[in-house]
Order: sequence, then structure tokens, then C-alpha cells
Amino acid sequence: MADITKCKGINCPIRDNCYRYTARDSGLHQSWFVDDNVGKMVDNKFSCDVYWGENAKAVWEELKQITKY
Repeated sequence: MADITKCKGINCPIRDNCYRYTARDSGLHQSWFVDDNVGKMVDNKFSCDVYWGENAKAVWEELKQITKY
């Protein structure tokens, strides 16, 4: 379960590689971004400030272990 703010991935070309989209919901208390369009095209490339790739997930897990969260 994801204790993160999730993204609905609407019209997002990279959603299948983003943990904010692929993570399982945490149930009734899941947080979601209010704006469905957090990503945008910049110079013919898709850019998203909240993208969470595979490496970021590993870093998050390590931080949780270090801080005993």
C-alpha cells in the first residue's frame, strides 16, 4: 500500500513507469493530486515534476528503513 500522494495518470504517457500511478491504493485514506494534469509538454518532451520512477521507490524504502518510519 502506498502512503504517498497518488496521481490518476490521465493523458500521461509515462504513467505506467511512475510509482505515483502504479502503486496500490492505501484504502480509504489515499491522498490524490487535485490537479489531474500535473505533467506537461516542454520543448516537445513530456515533463512531470512529481514523477516517481523505479529508483525513487528504492530510495524511499531505504529512507523509511533509516528513519524507522
